[in-house]
Amino acid sequence: MRLAIPPTVGISAIATYEPPWVLCNDWFHSMLPRKFVEHSGIVSRRISQEDEVTMGMRAVENLRKETHCSLGDCAAVVFVASSLVPPAVAGNSPNQNHILRKYSQIAARQFCRRLGLSALPVFSINWGCSGYSRAMEIVDRFVLPAVPLRPHQFVLVVTVNRTSKIVDFGCRQTAPVFGDMAQATLLARVDSEQHPVHFALVQATAEKRPVDGVFFDFHWRENVLVPTPDGGRRSLPRRLVFSLNMMGIADAAPRAMADATAAALQSAGISPEEVAFVVPHQAGAGIVRLTAMRLERLGIRGEVVNGLTRDVGNVSSSSVPYALKQNWSRLSGTIVCPTAGVGGPGQAQVSQGCVILQATRTHAVPCRAA
Repeated sequence: MRLAIPPTVGISAIATYEPPWVLCNDWFHSMLPRKFVEHSGIVSRRISQEDEVTMGMRAVENLRKETHCSLGDCAAVVFVASSLVPPAVAGNSPNQNHILRKYSQIAARQFCRRLGLSALPVFSINWGCSGYSRAMEIVDRFVLPAVPLRPHQFVLVVTVNRTSKIVDFGCRQTAPVFGDMAQATLLARVDSEQHPVHFALVQATAEKRPVDGVFFDFHWRENVLVPTPDGGRRSLPRRLVFSLNMMGIADAAPRAMADATAAALQSAGISPEEVAFVVPHQAGAGIVRLTAMRLERLGIRGEVVNGLTRDVGNVSSSSVPYALKQNWSRLSGTIVCPTAGVGGPGQAQVSQGCVILQATRTHAVPCRAA
């Protein structure tokens, strides 16, 4: 494959942070929908008792331990947190998207300050399950033109998902699906000797498209069931939680991921037959299977990575880097990573994106499970 514009940066390493609290399916008892495991592949999920900033810092600390990178070489940060939700968004305010953006910016600045990176350019977004695609697009379109990297420098893309804090654990449709996780991706120049690139970044795209109905919103609910670390249950008098049209997004996501992949390949001038691996957003085993069927109709017959929800659940914007990490040593050739998710709260939107990577012959520091 010969690209019109050769990649300038790529993924050197990925580190994850998985909270120690494991909530297994047994906790839900009869609440689980019939054939839940068959459709989702989920057996357990992680729950964090720490906030998003602390989770992100733990992922970065794991990255430092695994790669021995120096934060003094960091040139910019992209901070993605889909679970940062201020109470003001629950009032159906017309300014709720503006409030979400401001809240994300505050958290991103706090994250950088606690890491000693306050002077760096920092970008913050809340794009749900398409957050990783959008973050990589931001790096490609905005960070690199403004912050030319030196050979020893890198960009950090950090995604944090603490969905458990906005879940109504009494809701049998949404409660068992999501898990908490944070990850840190180190992006370096393709010619970097200090941070050898394992996957060159060919292209990254993300967008939001209109749909017929609202898939996602926030609400205040009373007497909300939540788990306790000792395996018990308790009820909170009042909690801000999200609602999700599971049937709607399950129908839209495979189509959105296929459309995003087709558009990205066409834009990059890559034929479907050149794709060796597909590493999609791990929304659930069933959704990934439906996505694979749609991709095959497009002529994409590369191996599709599936089944990574088993021990972590749907971890939103952290799922693609988590999947890349789990398959780090065996991915080769051209790799497409499509994502899909809901749009803004109360918005009739779906988000979609695709990251195209090219495995290199240079092997970075091996990624180990956190």
